[in-house]
Amino acid sequence: MQRITIRLDGDLIKEVSLAKKRTTLGRRPYNDVVLENLAVSGRHACLIQEDQQVTIEDLDSTNGTYVNGRAVKKQVLQESDTIEIGHFQIIFSAGSEARYESPAKEPDPPYDATWPQAFNDIAEVPVSRPGRIKVMSGPAAGREMPLTKPVTTFGKPGVAVAAITRREENYYVHHVDGTQLPLLNGTSIGQEPVLLRQDDQITLGGTVLQFLSL
Repeated sequence: MQRITIRLDGDLIKEVSLAKKRTTLGRRPYNDVVLENLAVSGRHACLIQEDQQVTIEDLDSTNGTYVNGRAVKKQVLQESDTIEIGHFQIIFSAGSEARYESPAKEPDPPYDATWPQAFNDIAEVPVSRPGRIKVMSGPAAGREMPLTKPVTTFGKPGVAVAAITRREENYYVHHVDGTQLPLLNGTSIGQEPVLLRQDDQITLGGTVLQFLSL
């Protein structure tokens, strides 16, 4: 039977057999597969079985759906394709006997208590020339964080949470959660992603961050 293996930052979460014609994925509990993370939309994507094929379809999610590192709206899946939704990696299996084995996970980087909590969750998968965020104010001023994940969220849930999404070689920022809207160069941003440019400044909950792409 066709199935998906769900991992979070390399750690196995669970396996799900695709027994239904349509399997929904999202943050809200009414989904068939619940992915609890702020970077995941309430109703994010679905898997559709038809003519012995499985298709992944993005349901107009905020942060997008990726297959093997590329943003997709709708795509037929092949054996061992990796779907990225928020911080989750979802590996598709067409039902062959071969099992997916993830590469060995590198040791976690040392935790730095001077960083805000969100900045200690740094992706370990290298990408070519990733952008960076530099903290310009507060106790972590001067620190930099590479943007190596397809989606990086930061902020305080319920107050102000923003996300930076990588699409090809470009980066976009948008509001995810909270009552306070992030500011980009002094102007409020909303749910629609806004393209980031070199030296743009993001203000979130009193903290100023600078985007660096060079």
